Amino acid sequence: MTEKIGLYTGTFDPLTNGHLDIIRRAAAQFDTLYVGIFKNDQKNPLFSTEHRVKMIRETLSVLTELKNVTVITHDADLTVHIAQKLGVTALVRAIRNATDLEYEKNMWYFNFEMTGIETVIFLAKPELEPINSTRMRELTAYKQDVSQWVPENVAREIALLSEKNKFNVRKK
Repeated sequence: MTEKIGLYTGTFDPLTNGHLDIIRRAAAQFDTLYVGIFKNDQKNPLFSTEHRVKMIRETLSVLTELKNVTVITHDADLTVHIAQKLGVTALVRAIRNATDLEYEKNMWYFNFEMTGIETVIFLAKPELEPINSTRMRELTAYKQDVSQWVPENVAREIALLSEKNKFNVRKK
């Protein structure tokens, strides 16, 4: 039988409890799950790619049910090309709302047409729907406590960042 290999990608800046829920659920469906942290400077990141990798690996290291999860990074290639190189059998995506659905439908079309790799969609649990990294960055910029929406180690890193005041409020 063919090994089922998933790839769940994002900037994860910061990793939220919503992301972690999708990682847990996807890891249960795949023999191997790659979590791909991709560089996207347009999102005005709080943390460097390297720091995000460190935090996610730390989060996952204490969760014994996630031993089949490997964290990877890349800077300048299409997700589907990375997926092909890794032998991925399905891309993992999450949908919180109708806006996400429209975006993911469009991405599915192009990804599938280019490579034939399927996309598996996980719906966000209702209690996690409002949580996203953009909101966490915004709240952090205004020195709000986000610890209820992110893993414990990520909350510590955000608190350290707040203390150092090394973030910028994104100007529109």
